[in-house]
Amino acid sequence: MTSTILFVHGAWLTPSCWTPWRAHFEALGYNTVAPTWPHMDRPIAELRRSPRPELAKLGVGAIVDGYAAAIAQLDEPPVIVGHSFGGLVTQMLIGRGLGVAGVAIDPAPPRGVLPGLRSVVSALPVLTAFNGWNRILTMSEKGFRADFANAAPADLQRSAFEREIVPCPGRPYFQAAIGIGNGVPFDTITQPMLFVSGGRDRTADPAMVRRIQRRYQKAGVKAELALYPDHSHFLIAEPGWERIAKAVAAWLEHNRLGIAKPGSDRVAA
Repeated sequence: MTSTILFVHGAWLTPSCWTPWRAHFEALGYNTVAPTWPHMDRPIAELRRSPRPELAKLGVGAIVDGYAAAIAQLDEPPVIVGHSFGGLVTQMLIGRGLGVAGVAIDPAPPRGVLPGLRSVVSALPVLTAFNGWNRILTMSEKGFRADFANAAPADLQRSAFEREIVPCPGRPYFQAAIGIGNGVPFDTITQPMLFVSGGRDRTADPAMVRRIQRRYQKAGVKAELALYPDHSHFLIAEPGWERIAKAVAAWLEHNRLGIAKPGSDRVAA
């Protein structure tokens, strides 16, 4: 068992997106940490106004290395919970043997799993941006509403975009699309994995998340899937996120990895 959870945020977000989740799990007795991506340890207003130039060249490998360094400072190997590109980082950290279990929420795909067509379409503003591989890019509010938080109420879409969304490097998107620097050693992983998918997700579509889960199962990994039909890519912050957090805690307890007894929510294999 472990008493520590490390949260990994995804593109366009900062660790603040995990604040309600951290409070939820800390109330259950866990210690939680939520480091930021390299070059992003600044107030959100500063990230929007003047992101560090180094962010333009940030790739998945460097993000993973940053979290590996954070894990090295912990007293015990954590459960790793990541969202979106944080879900890919979670898989790569688990592949390095750095966590006791991984929870990948609406994750980007590792090498060997093709992105879904709908996911590619939602990423087109990044993938078609001039020199996007070497640039810091921004998400439009229209794009956030259409492809990131499409199942959220309009007032939440508006407030979340203003409160949470920051520029991010384009490079991780290209890496996920063409399979560079995002490999996972499926055949050597022994830790259990939980994949969480929103049924209305247009960024990491459910069929793709299912393919990721099955790739792990094919390698003999204990990999389960929880599908929430009414949620979008922003399911970590949409109304009903508490049910998902509770199910994650229940999965940890069911696998004798957690310290809480949160209820009887179950996930599907």
